[in-house]
Amino acid sequence: MSRCALFERLTQAERVVHISAPAGSGKTVLVRSWIAETGLARHAAWVTVDGEERDPRRFWISVADALRGTEAGSALVRPLTAAPDLDGWAVVERLLTDLAPLADRLWLVIDDAHLLGTREVLPQLELLVLRAPPELRFVLATRHDLRLGLHRLRLEGDLTEIRAAELRFSLAEARALFGASGVALPADALVRLHRRTEGWAAGLRLAALSLDGHPDPDRFAAEFSGTDRTVAEFLLAEVLDRQSEEERRLLLRTSVLERVSGPLADVLTGRSGGERILQDLEQAGAFVISLDGCRSWFRYHQLFADLLQLELRRTEPNEQTALHGAAARWLAEHGQPVEAIRQAQAAEDWAMAARLLADHWLDLYLGGRGATLVELLARFPCRVVAANPELTAVQVAGDLIQGSLEDAGRHLATATGALAAVPADRRGRVQVMLAVLRLFLARRFVDFPVVVEEAQRLLALTEGADAAHLGLSEDLRAAAFISLGIAEMWTLRFEDAERHLRRGVTLARRIGRPYLEFNGLTHGAYGMLLFRPDASQAEWSAQAEWSAQAIELAERHGWGEEPLAGMAYAQLGIAMMYQGRLDEAEPWLERAERTLRTEAEPAAGMSLRYARAVLELTRGRGQEALAAFRGAEKLAATLAGRHILVTSMRSRMLQTLVGLGQTGRAEQALAELGEDERASAEMRTAVAALRLASDDPRAAAEALAPVVDGSVSGLRRVRMVAPLLLEARIRDTLGDQAAAARVLERALDITESNGMLLPFLVDRVPALLERHRHERTAHGALISRILDLLPADRSGEIGPAGIVPPRVTEQLTDSETRVLRYLPTHLTAPEIANELFLSVNTVSTHTHHLYAKLGVHRRHEAVDRARALGLLAPPVGAESRSP
Repeated sequence: MSRCALFERLTQAERVVHISAPAGSGKTVLVRSWIAETGLARHAAWVTVDGEERDPRRFWISVADALRGTEAGSALVRPLTAAPDLDGWAVVERLLTDLAPLADRLWLVIDDAHLLGTREVLPQLELLVLRAPPELRFVLATRHDLRLGLHRLRLEGDLTEIRAAELRFSLAEARALFGASGVALPADALVRLHRRTEGWAAGLRLAALSLDGHPDPDRFAAEFSGTDRTVAEFLLAEVLDRQSEEERRLLLRTSVLERVSGPLADVLTGRSGGERILQDLEQAGAFVISLDGCRSWFRYHQLFADLLQLELRRTEPNEQTALHGAAARWLAEHGQPVEAIRQAQAAEDWAMAARLLADHWLDLYLGGRGATLVELLARFPCRVVAANPELTAVQVAGDLIQGSLEDAGRHLATATGALAAVPADRRGRVQVMLAVLRLFLARRFVDFPVVVEEAQRLLALTEGADAAHLGLSEDLRAAAFISLGIAEMWTLRFEDAERHLRRGVTLARRIGRPYLEFNGLTHGAYGMLLFRPDASQAEWSAQAEWSAQAIELAERHGWGEEPLAGMAYAQLGIAMMYQGRLDEAEPWLERAERTLRTEAEPAAGMSLRYARAVLELTRGRGQEALAAFRGAEKLAATLAGRHILVTSMRSRMLQTLVGLGQTGRAEQALAELGEDERASAEMRTAVAALRLASDDPRAAAEALAPVVDGSVSGLRRVRMVAPLLLEARIRDTLGDQAAAARVLERALDITESNGMLLPFLVDRVPALLERHRHERTAHGALISRILDLLPADRSGEIGPAGIVPPRVTEQLTDSETRVLRYLPTHLTAPEIANELFLSVNTVSTHTHHLYAKLGVHRRHEAVDRARALGLLAPPVGAESRSP
């Protein structure tokens, strides 16, 4: 199959191409395919080295014969025959003389070059490479680097190197390989095979052969490993059987590890020299992969590790548990707790594994490695977790990561109740653990009195003499400062909140805890956006900077799909919404909706749903906004504390019902509210919108008056714009254009000072703005900006909350219109039928049809919608029985 990118590299290569990769990586196939693809067959001399070519005479005869087989070489290279006194150095000099006149490009390919002897042939080949004419090019395919003075060629720019990483098949190339083999593989199965083989060419080709005619490709892909017969035979013959007894022992006994170092290998083999052996194996292309620049840590190719583990079970069946245990102890002693826990679990040393996880869970939680923590917990049997109070406590952290807040509360209560069962020497640490978990859980539930209490307690403990003994660290101190700042933000103690948040973020940055810094930046920006929307321009810039830093950290560290990143995306989108940048805001909100798990962060989820509802209102999509409001209301109900935006959100939801013509439902919802909430500025605004929609502007003005004159407190300056816009509409409806202009100017004053255009895009008053900019105003440019952001077609009336008034989907018939006129009355269906001289069935049919055309389901909704559409007159006095 064609591998275009590699073909291009070979075509554009320097004078020497060095292809170094393990067995089965596709070196030979690549070069042969390239020669065939580019039509170089008559211009390429091919020499395959085998064991006999260690004899210099045989090798150089093969080279000369291959060169003579090419178009250019046939005329230049003299025949070479075997003779006892044939000298390799003399042959090289003869070849250099013969090829000196070479004018056309000629390629010499030496495959399996790693089999060449090092004493004579390699120095002779190096001489040929260094002194060859420019048109003679070399391709050297080998399993390990050759000692050919490659460093000189590299420095001179004469070397092109292709290594194992570049030879690995991409997913698209793997798909093409299977397609060329006639194997139809489902996408998921292909991904699994590609991941399992790590793109290794031989592994993919062997899998394709095994799949030919296989009855269950999905199952094959799920179970494919290095123990597959064809793969195992290849790896045994080409790799494992070629190693010495010492190398083989090391490979088998360290195969139980995810990664291995020399000292760790020495522990498991009981011998020394492990690092040298590992480095030699990597150099030899034996499927040993270096993980660092110092070549001190290594891993094995997955399929090779499978084979090694199979061989270990076959040759030393009783050693695995002991090897896992020894590895766990060494890893724990050398600061590798996660790998130590996995090895202890593999050895079924549950006590050691539990103790290690209890000691290190916070490091994982605050380090952004929540998935690892959950995975480690899942490896414990349920009976072990249930019997161990420390593990039960760690399970709370796992529940928080997965968004199972109810389970977290239950496990926290269980662990707290079992504290007496914890050994005395560990009880203090567990008490601290439980305090931390109470803090984290309370944050999720917006239970900020508990957050403040636990954060202050932890800060006091971190300053005490027992801090080290209790396992308290600087990261926990930073987390406590951040949590305290969040709680203070929610309780409107802004100066204290900002001080503690900045202190926590700075400490997290100083101690190298980027995930903790990310956490602090995200929650700090969230709090500033949520609680200080009327902040100064400088404060808004600081909020935007914190959001940007949080997103940059998330992208740099691979946390872009974390729920916490979803909060940062939402903040950026909401900030853009406030500024009227709706088209820019929507993609960020959509990204937040894909990322933020509302079950894990219900408070942030409620804010996001609210933001989505408001965005839908700016588009005039009332039904979609209503659905989003209901989602926000549902999340708000899960919180232990009251979300500061709940009343504002409910007010907007009621105004949306009014805008949709569902005044009856709005009245009912208002009646169900508590007295304090009904008296709030937000709810007075909703009542005023309802009265105005019911054609009672005087009642609307009366409801809104305490908000406009400031006698009802609790509404921050930026949130005053919406009631002021409603007051302007009311005054205009009452015919007092001068008063309407004064109120509108107040709203524009506020907006000019903070740049928050959103209220004008939700509560649209285009006609008032058009009229106002022709009067004496200090805000002509601002009015033009607002009008430019409103829909181009502003000829029609805009309803409450910016909702475009509904339209009838289909014209009502005369009969349906006559029935509609009776719906505002108290007449029953039989009584309406009697009035119209129709049957009850006919009235029911007409009612059903007009409900469908109005887009409603109940009688009172039909009346509200018909009045909004102008099909019925607004109510005046008592309702009449006559049409």
